[in-house]
Formats: sequence, C-alpha cells, structure tokens
Amino acid sequence: MKAFIFDLNGTMVNDMPYHTKAWQNLLNNELGGNFTYDEVKPQMYGKNPEVLVRMFGPDRFTLDEMNSLSYEKEKKYQEEFLPHLQLLPGLHDFLENAYQKGIPMAIGSAAIPFNIDFVLDNLDIRKYFSAIVSAGDVILSKPHPETFLKAAQLLNASPDDCIVFEDVPKGAEAAANAGMKAVVITTTHEPEEFKNLQNVIHFAGDFSGAFFKGLISPF
Repeated sequence: MKAFIFDLNGTMVNDMPYHTKAWQNLLNNELGGNFTYDEVKPQMYGKNPEVLVRMFGPDRFTLDEMNSLSYEKEKKYQEEFLPHLQLLPGLHDFLENAYQKGIPMAIGSAAIPFNIDFVLDNLDIRKYFSAIVSAGDVILSKPHPETFLKAAQLLNASPDDCIVFEDVPKGAEAAANAGMKAVVITTTHEPEEFKNLQNVIHFAGDFSGAFFKGLISPF
C-alpha cells in the first residue's frame, strides 16, 4: 500500500509570501517589532503561537493572546490571497489521477483548520483527502514527526509506504524523522537548503512532469 501526504501552504498553493507579509505586518505594525521580510521568512514553520514565541520570546503573550493574534493574521492573509488562490500547476491532475487509482491521501499541516478549510473549500478539493492533520491535532510541530505519523495512521499506511510533499526544510526533516521519503516543491526554498536530508527523492517547482506521472503509473 502506498499513500501520499501533503503539506499545504507553499506545497499545494504558492502562498508563503502572503503568509510572510501578513506576519511581518502584524509583528511590526501591531506589535512594535522591527523585522525585515528576510528575518520573518525563516520562521514560517510550526504552529502560529510558536512563530510568536520565536520572534518575541516565551513571556510576551499568553496562549489566548497568541491564538487571537494568529487568527487576526490569518484573516488578513486570506483577504490578500483569495484573488490569487489556485493549486500549483499539475496538482489538480495529480490529485485526480491518484484518487482514481485509489491511492489514499492526507494533509499534514501546521495550519489551523480555518486556513485548511479556506483552501480545500474554495478550490473544491476536499474529496481527495481521507485524512487531515492540522495544528490542533498534534502536540509537537514539525520537525517532530507527529504530524506525518498521525496522518499515516489515519490512512492505515506504514510510514515507509508514504511519500510526503513539502516545501520547507523543517517539513522534509519531519518526514525523515517519520521514516518517510519526501518530494520537495521549491516554491519557498532552494534545493541546497535540503542538502543534509537524505530522504528527499526529488525537487520540482510544481507537480507537472514525468516524475509525478511515474508516482502514480505503477498502480
């Protein structure tokens, strides 16, 4: 049995610049920070409260305050990104072909359900995923393997039978920690940033091309 597990932001949709800009606006204009875009960009992984802790330290906000701030950030992100919301090239056909072949698929993301629903429902692709693991479903964020191991469990798939699609080094590292191979979509980071990860089997800018057809053709 084989299974596919997808990160969401930056992997299925090319939205990470919008997330980074929304965070930069919140951190600087509402919270008094002075962070450049390039300083914010490397922090775009894990749960939203974890981003705030990395930027301001553990004592600045309560958890309730961080959850409220992150929700405001997500509303701004959605407002800015909605006119541009679309799957990466080749991904719809890849999902449809995998679905027709009966390959189980899941989403394993640090996003909150509010953002996952935003993508799945606006693009009408929820039917492709029989399992969704979001920020609220795990205790430990990527690069801890909990997200992907939980997705595999929900798919009744062995970790070594799963392929993870990711766009950031911490996500590919989480796949490695879960004992899974990873395909890296280079919307956000360059291939050399993954050089220490031996589980990466392919780099691509999107889901078009022979490699992705080859993932499905044996079924």
